[in-house]
Amino acid sequence: MNLCDRETLRALLTRHGFHFSKSMGQNFLIDPAVPADIAAASRADRTCGVLEIGPGVGCLTAELAGRAGKVASVELDQKLLPVLAETMAPFDNVEIVPGDALKLDLAALAAEKFAGLRPLVCANLPYNITTPVLTKLVEAACFESVTVLLQKEVARRLAARQGSSDGGAFTLWLQYFCETEVLFDVPAEKFVPAPRVDSAVLRCVRRERPAVEVEDEAFFFRCVRGAFLLRRKTLANSLAAALPEIGKERVQEAMASLGLPEGVRGEKLTLEDFARLAAVLAK
Repeated sequence: MNLCDRETLRALLTRHGFHFSKSMGQNFLIDPAVPADIAAASRADRTCGVLEIGPGVGCLTAELAGRAGKVASVELDQKLLPVLAETMAPFDNVEIVPGDALKLDLAALAAEKFAGLRPLVCANLPYNITTPVLTKLVEAACFESVTVLLQKEVARRLAARQGSSDGGAFTLWLQYFCETEVLFDVPAEKFVPAPRVDSAVLRCVRRERPAVEVEDEAFFFRCVRGAFLLRRKTLANSLAAALPEIGKERVQEAMASLGLPEGVRGEKLTLEDFARLAAVLAK
């Protein structure tokens, strides 16, 4: 069954009485080359267990099943479960896990489903849960890599060069734990229903150790988030608002000691800059 063929897809969904849900961010791929390329980009092989979130009708799932030792696909929409039961019937290494990925213990799930296998993530993420899902996947700390299809603008932001205006606090948080790279774009017309914007494939490879060494990780991230609290304000003003117990004067003194310009904004700092600044402010 060609799950990316429009007529096949229409007949399949009609047979099961399925209707797309905007609230769940459902957009299904209709070009077979795209899921094949995404699966290849995941670098999954028979030594890997792949976690997929939001399989839809299973076009990417089928490609992953041909490469990985096992695929576990988490699907929230109960109406898609009978669809997936039909489309995934030919694959004995695919397990559909009903549930909400944001509420599951993903590390425990990977340990249960992928015993003896290297856990990876590969998914066409529902657009409305991109940030919380990526956060949960990284915090699980068990996946070697995360390869996901998401909105092009978001992918570009998460892979932005540190110290540029293209990124944000979440960019730095993600790059602290992972090396990020945009692999290729996927035009809106490759989906049904077509989204309003193009998409892109982002790969996040877990670092063996964080990008920078910090004494107090929680305080370090308070500084990172605080620097973007008032996006259009200077670093000094934004950090002073985020760290009232430290105050603007101490922030300015710390910045001066590190040679940071008085009017610099948080977006211009790299992870190394934030590590040095947090170390001074923590004293």
